[in-house]
Amino acid sequence: MKLVIRRPVISDALKVAVICSEGWRQTVEGTMSEPFQRSIVSFWYTEEKVAGDIRHGSYSYVAEVDGVVAGVIGGGMTALDTSEIFVFYVDRKYRFRGIGKELLAKITESHRKRGAVCQWVSVQEGNGYGLPFYEARGFVYQHDKKTKTATGEVQVSHRFRRKL
Repeated sequence: MKLVIRRPVISDALKVAVICSEGWRQTVEGTMSEPFQRSIVSFWYTEEKVAGDIRHGSYSYVAEVDGVVAGVIGGGMTALDTSEIFVFYVDRKYRFRGIGKELLAKITESHRKRGAVCQWVSVQEGNGYGLPFYEARGFVYQHDKKTKTATGEVQVSHRFRRKL
């Protein structure tokens, strides 16, 4: 397996959109309604939206395995000394191969160089992949964030932080 972590380019938009929409749907499966899921995917994860977000730097890195985009991570600085991971998914066909670990290491290195001494992430309640992944990398639960959706549901995110 040849793994390359690189900046995304516009031609990655469709694959990134697919990875993100499928990954996000998996994190909310069984907890959020289908209409809510469709609304989020159609807003955030269309090829056109992702291409624009790539142009604006919202997606920081992609992982390419043997020439195929297999994962994506995006994040940035939220204060002079604080960073956050905003989006992070690995295609289900490529999970458990160290790809997520490498993507997180790459963005963390970038955040440290920009002055971050701590890093935040939100993890959807019940996310069986994200919760253990982040805890194994030193993230510590801080609090829950509850958001009422346009469909009247309550979405619960666990907020985690780690020192860099």
